[in-house]
Amino acid sequence: MHRIILAITSLAACTVALAKTPLDAETMWRLQRIGAPSVSPDGTRVVAPVTRYDLKENKARTLLWLFPLDRGEARALTAEGSDAASPVYSPDGRWIAFTSKRDGDDVAQLYVLPMAGGGEARRLTTVPTGVGGIRWFADSRRIAFVSRVWADRDWKAAAEELKRRKDSKVSATAWDKAPIRYWDQWIDDRQAHVFAIGLDGGEPQALTLAAGRELPRSEAGTASYDLSPDGRRIAYVSNTTRNEVDANPDVWLLEIGANEARNLTADNPGNDLAPQFSPDGKRIAFARQTIRGFYGDTRRLVVHDLAAGTNRVVGAGWDRSVDAPRWKADGRAMIAAVDDAGTSRLYEIPLDGGKPRAITGETDFGSIDLGRDGTLVALNQSFVSPPRLVRVDVRSGRASVLDRINDAVLDGIDWGSYESVTYAGARGEPVQMWVNYPPGFDRTQRHPLFVLLHGGPHNGITNAFAWRWNAQVFSAWGYVTAWPNFHGSSGFGQAFTDSINPDQDVLPYEDVIKATAMLAARPYIDPQRMVAGGGSYGGYLTAIVLGRDHPFKALVAHAAVYNWYSQVASDYGASKVRDGREFWNAPDLYQRSSPHFGAAHFDTPTLVIHGAQDFRVPVNQGIELFNALQNRGVESRLIHFPDENHWVLKPANSLYWYGEVRRWIDRHTIPASP
Repeated sequence: MHRIILAITSLAACTVALAKTPLDAETMWRLQRIGAPSVSPDGTRVVAPVTRYDLKENKARTLLWLFPLDRGEARALTAEGSDAASPVYSPDGRWIAFTSKRDGDDVAQLYVLPMAGGGEARRLTTVPTGVGGIRWFADSRRIAFVSRVWADRDWKAAAEELKRRKDSKVSATAWDKAPIRYWDQWIDDRQAHVFAIGLDGGEPQALTLAAGRELPRSEAGTASYDLSPDGRRIAYVSNTTRNEVDANPDVWLLEIGANEARNLTADNPGNDLAPQFSPDGKRIAFARQTIRGFYGDTRRLVVHDLAAGTNRVVGAGWDRSVDAPRWKADGRAMIAAVDDAGTSRLYEIPLDGGKPRAITGETDFGSIDLGRDGTLVALNQSFVSPPRLVRVDVRSGRASVLDRINDAVLDGIDWGSYESVTYAGARGEPVQMWVNYPPGFDRTQRHPLFVLLHGGPHNGITNAFAWRWNAQVFSAWGYVTAWPNFHGSSGFGQAFTDSINPDQDVLPYEDVIKATAMLAARPYIDPQRMVAGGGSYGGYLTAIVLGRDHPFKALVAHAAVYNWYSQVASDYGASKVRDGREFWNAPDLYQRSSPHFGAAHFDTPTLVIHGAQDFRVPVNQGIELFNALQNRGVESRLIHFPDENHWVLKPANSLYWYGEVRRWIDRHTIPASP
């Protein structure tokens, strides 16, 4: 009898151990996050950063990991206690370059790690202004990097100036031109330039400084420049106007050692970005936007012929944006991740005029890298899978998983399901929408609905794993979660993306209402238990909904643009408006589309969330919205994060965010009808 009881107890313990549970926020934070990979030239190994979060310490740790493509176990290359980032294989495969803060550094420095013999990482730089955006020269003997410097100071003088500012009792900063900040960083009077250093270290060589053309002040990194295969030239992005308020980034070509660069894209009034030399060094590919001042404009792939001096648009009739393409070794085609109708797919883009070919299908791929032998690696994800490192067969599109770092956690998750649906939105036009369902979804029962409104607005929602607004976490609470790619979303062609300008409220609002009505008519949705919310532009659209007719019982507005007038304090507030419609010459536009003009109709319980370090949508926007709700007597709650920016990035804050959102929407969804 005793043995039988023991057997039953053991069986019960095994059953509990094997039981799966729906994804919750805490489990999500237990997942390790893999970053952009770099494949060895011979295509046998991949290095990538892996970030693990310690919920007790509320901190992140990032190590470099080596993943074999065929045999062997993955292993960490760097040790605990020294975070590392941006690993890049040398062209000869003997070294990995990366950046790290060690030994009390205030800024990141450049390190190299030998891949044979098990040697230790060696520091190459002691640059007071920090290192980022690293690239190898083709000879594997030098490494280029980006640093923000004072053009008239050497390294010693730069270090002295940084110390003087740090020690000064004067806290004031002065500007004579905008922009003054970017996302969550203040922009000072330094310039971003490219430098180079040899494997033996020494004094870094300035590559772009003498030409007097800086990289963009707001954002400069690996995508801002490239080195020719012979190591003699650098192609980089610099703003032609020298005025970022009315920016016109162009691609410039500079002979290393010369003091004058040549503009390769002076014919285009829009943005020219992300130059890449072809394997033979005879061409440069880059991304081009033709509408000045419109970040949502289609990014066309353009190839510059250095001998002929001509620019040619590749696939001129293809209405999709191309980001971060990689040259194939033969130089006849490029491979890129393309935002394509709700999914980020890998495409092979022939340069001879042929039609782009989709390599992958239903799930998202990105962060690609190509070995010289043609080995293609990428990160693959979906609503029910965090990013995983994969090798992709270019011909078949078949993906093979290379990392197992999250298997133990993933094996214990009871995932819900999801589908893509299309409905008639504003103007009767088709609108794509992702719908996530709870685990074990029962279509014979009625469920509450949570409609998510994405940010941007010109950034469509694709089949990807979101860390901040995770549809599977929401669905695990029992909600059917809908994410419409309303008018203005990317990935559906230029006309669709541009359809909401300048009135950014009209069509998306109608799309949301129609999507909700369509879902409310389904037998498994309870129309009396519907809520909505979003962040950034999604917060703006939530505030628009708040002041107009809608069916929602409660709303969540995170980083919401509430007042177009005071939004001029944002990091881009001094930028030239594309069509010239400012509040002083187009008051009718602002009165039509600014949410604060709808305050007289506010009557829906609203949770307002904002971060103090958010410079894209300054915190006053959230405070104004909350105060208006309070003055109207509407039930409302303000959550203020003093140490977060446009997003909630710290583990403890994120768990609190998910908890507050759940309590709010659960509180305001009435019980289902019997």
